[in-house]
Amino acid sequence: MIEQEFIPLVDLRAQYQTIKSEILAALSDTLERMDLFLGENVRLFEQEFAEYCGTRHCIGVGSGTDALILALQACGVGPGDEVITVANTFIATVEAIHAIGATPILVDVDADTGTMDPQQLEARITRKTRAIVPVHLYGRLADLPSIMEIARRHSLLVVEDACQAHGASDGQRRAGSFGDVGCFSFYISKNLGAYGEAGAVVTDNPEIAQRVNLLRNHGSQSKYHHVTLATNSRLDELQAAVLRVKLRYLDQWNEQRRAHAATYKRLLDGLGLDLPSIPSQPSHVFHLYVVRSDRRDDLREGLQAAGVATGLHYPVPVHLQPAWFAHGYETISLPVTETLAREVLSLPLYPEMTPGQIERVCTAVRQVLASPRRHESRVEAGGLAAEQDLHPRTL
Repeated sequence: MIEQEFIPLVDLRAQYQTIKSEILAALSDTLERMDLFLGENVRLFEQEFAEYCGTRHCIGVGSGTDALILALQACGVGPGDEVITVANTFIATVEAIHAIGATPILVDVDADTGTMDPQQLEARITRKTRAIVPVHLYGRLADLPSIMEIARRHSLLVVEDACQAHGASDGQRRAGSFGDVGCFSFYISKNLGAYGEAGAVVTDNPEIAQRVNLLRNHGSQSKYHHVTLATNSRLDELQAAVLRVKLRYLDQWNEQRRAHAATYKRLLDGLGLDLPSIPSQPSHVFHLYVVRSDRRDDLREGLQAAGVATGLHYPVPVHLQPAWFAHGYETISLPVTETLAREVLSLPLYPEMTPGQIERVCTAVRQVLASPRRHESRVEAGGLAAEQDLHPRTL
């Protein structure tokens, strides 16, 4: 019997093979010039990514986590302030708020999109609230029109966590350009991923851009002259070279992701799964293809046995993490978030997937759902698929 190939959650090698010659040429050119410190690639990538996002400024930084921290700092958020966000996210969103000495305030999410529920937002605003951090999840924009209206009415800053939403759009504007600041991660498995750690802050506000620029570079306006105590979070020149090559393909790759998502929906429809909706406008860029099922753990186990990797995004919400309680944050109930944590399952999705691979995944899903139930889905740390999960939301 011929053993079938293992289908990974993300196949970085497959993408690399399609652009290998361009990547190697860009890296070789950078190394020949040896301009490795905030050089030409960083400068040009910042221009190109700002233009792509539709913002006036882009500042390249060391990671998506740093992007969130520096953006909040540049907006003047700090100790004594409250920042409203969600628990249905990778922990870095809340880590950034904690890192600057502010207090994270969590609200529940919409059951259909998994993003911030604007109807619950206003009740959590207090006199200490300074900013809102909506998270664009799995490649889908949060409900920005509603969130922005509430924020402006209360004179609050909006810092978009766009780390999973490179190129996501409402048809007119792209992720990162709606709020006061947008934050991106270029972690390896993102829609636009570096070959290491990298991130960016985008904004239309020149004062915020200037402050982020200072904060990422030891508070320095010129060599050995420092106007504030800051940190070192400069975008690496080699990573910028990689990102410049990959940015040229981002729209094409996002379109392939949407096509794969449409195929998944066609093949999985009617099986009793809760499938992600595909908006009429090309807004969702499907960083992840996440289904919901009360048989989630059966599906994970069955797909693993069939040679198909899966991921959990996210199995333990932030407000149920040991780190949350260790820092004395409030005990709260977020029922929609907790239900999602029990039911969500990420299926393989990357631009280079073949129709045959998607068919194999869907066949395995059908076979599992046709078999007797074995597990009750639960909120858990770790688990069966943890070893092969590339954790695409890591920043």
